[in-house]
Amino acid sequence: MSEDKIRLSEAEKYVMCTSEKVNILIVDDRKENLMALEKHLRRPGWHIIRATSGNDALAVTLEVDVALVLLDVQMPDMDGYETAEIIRNYEKTRHIPILFVTAINKESRHVFRGYEVGAVDYLFKPLNPDILISKVQIFVELYQQRRRLEIANRELKRANEQIIAQQKSVIEEERLKVLLQMAGATAHELNQPLMTLLSSIELVEMSEKDPEKMHRHILRIKEAGKRMSAIVDKIQTIRNGEVHKKDDIDWLANVNHRVRILMVDRSDADFDYVNRVLIDQTHVEIARATDIASAVEAIHNDRYDLVFSEHELPDGSGYDLLMRLAEFKETLPLVIITRHGNEMLATQMIQAGAYDYLPKDRLSAKVLMRVIVNTMEKKHLKEELKTAQSRMAEMSTIDDLTQLFNRRYLMDALEKEFERARRYKTELTLVMMDLDYFKNVNDTYGHPAGDMVLARVAAIIRSLKRFNDIACRYGGEEFSLLLPNTSLKRAFKACEKIRIQVAEELFDYEGSPFRVTISMGVASSKDSKTLFDLLSYADKALYRAKEAGRNRISADIGI
Repeated sequence: MSEDKIRLSEAEKYVMCTSEKVNILIVDDRKENLMALEKHLRRPGWHIIRATSGNDALAVTLEVDVALVLLDVQMPDMDGYETAEIIRNYEKTRHIPILFVTAINKESRHVFRGYEVGAVDYLFKPLNPDILISKVQIFVELYQQRRRLEIANRELKRANEQIIAQQKSVIEEERLKVLLQMAGATAHELNQPLMTLLSSIELVEMSEKDPEKMHRHILRIKEAGKRMSAIVDKIQTIRNGEVHKKDDIDWLANVNHRVRILMVDRSDADFDYVNRVLIDQTHVEIARATDIASAVEAIHNDRYDLVFSEHELPDGSGYDLLMRLAEFKETLPLVIITRHGNEMLATQMIQAGAYDYLPKDRLSAKVLMRVIVNTMEKKHLKEELKTAQSRMAEMSTIDDLTQLFNRRYLMDALEKEFERARRYKTELTLVMMDLDYFKNVNDTYGHPAGDMVLARVAAIIRSLKRFNDIACRYGGEEFSLLLPNTSLKRAFKACEKIRIQVAEELFDYEGSPFRVTISMGVASSKDSKTLFDLLSYADKALYRAKEAGRNRISADIGI
């Protein structure tokens, strides 16, 4: 049976959760009380388990998945309070709701003691059957919702594992394609000199009596051999395992591709030396800049595959050049080739992001080609990893940093909720939020501090939203909150709680305390013809909140 056929639909999962027997544990030392309680609780889908002591109850909760415990307070040996406290102390059982069933007085001190040890509610004897069933039904439904959530989480985990496996498969498939393409290209290149070689050998055998013809054929054999040797050298120099896609061409499979290197060095002698060392490498082209400023200008105006640089430059150091290269969108590997340096400097530069570090007194064609190939391989592997991570991020629905839903999930949810609001004539409210002057946090304290702020603000939003509200990280320092069945007035109240909490939160990064504020824009589906109108109106409202001084909430009614 295929995986598609055995995968459960959402409706099937719901039926499975609701059709499963729900275990309800009733605990009382008197059998007549257990029988009376069980009689009231006879309902389709409810499985009643009896226990006559606290110890028996603990054993059941550790062995059986229990939705709810109805626990008598007055029992010999171990009373209900002690039993509840022990249940709460076990990781496996601490989530189980406990309802105390008691005939003792209703004084506050007794009720509070029950709540202190973990009770969620009280039922007082003599029991009212309607109240009993109503309260039990609530906790049964909560249990079923939790079960559905667990199933959904398992499905999500399985889907994520499948995505990771698919990504690995895609990368390996691409690698095999490249190897096959290169094998085809290599075979094509080798075919002509090989055929020349074989035919010349046959002609040599036929020309044994004609020394002049034999000499010409031997020269052709030598020439074919040289051509084959050159192709083999090329294969060994540029390895068969990696690919750099440029305009959908696998450049390592294309033997005519030229690796373009920018060498940043003010020494004419050193530049000439590197040129001489690589003169026989026809697929390598070297250009020159004498300082950081001219190097940056050259990179702006032309395409290069990697940069060689002296560490000591007229307008800075190799580290300064590395920082400038980080400003470019595409990764440009930097290799430090210097006369001035030591192992400590080499370690510092590698840690800062340089791809390699070479002393000039050890340069040779073999060493330089090894560095070029290894650097390009490392660059391609980083690009492959970045692409795979990007695809994974697109396919995922959870933002790694904040653990909120991401923008992709928001757009899907917004489409469904907007349609639901239109169909049932309810109101859907969208809130767009943006942290004020967030760039100052990154510039002053660094990006790790900015990440800390984003995670903490997300936690505040999550703690103050309702269960059915959908909180997302929209992008950067922007958040969004989708509130189904909520009016603008109620949304304003919810937003004000978040705004106040964020403003009052004292952040601390490495001993430096600071505060941030948040601006919000609110829009309603009642004022929006399409979901894009809703997004636009919320965005406009956010802009007005920023323009009005920040740390405030603004609404847009679509006028």
